[in-house]
Amino acid sequence: MHHLYGITAIFEEEYGLQSFCKNVIGDLEHRCTNYCYRVRLEQTAKYAKEHGYDHITTTLLVSPYQNHEAIIEAGKEIANYYGLTFLDRDFRVGFRKGQEKAKELGLYRQKYCGCIFSEEDRYAKQIQKDRNNMLLTRYNL
Repeated sequence: MHHLYGITAIFEEEYGLQSFCKNVIGDLEHRCTNYCYRVRLEQTAKYAKEHGYDHITTTLLVSPYQNHEAIIEAGKEIANYYGLTFLDRDFRVGFRKGQEKAKELGLYRQKYCGCIFSEEDRYAKQIQKDRNNMLLTRYNL
């Protein structure tokens, strides 16, 4: 557990790479909606139920890059199963400000969702960007 601004944050450090790969390999394109959102929200709901919490939510709702409708649908379904309430606010309005504050505080800011396929995509985009910049510089464009 980590305490910041009077809020206790509980982090699940286990990534579960083998389990992740086994469960998404058949449909990589829909890995977020068919597996990731659900498995992470399920872990959250189980923890909440076991520790006496009434509500759950996810930091995924801050990201403008995530499928909010799918997150909310999975969150409500899973919370309901555990007798909890899913807080489905649109936290994207604070995304840029949150990024600035995290940078100011020296907090880790990951530039991809965390899965290896998202990481690969991030680096592929960066490599293409670097390649384009190199060509522009080389040919003075």
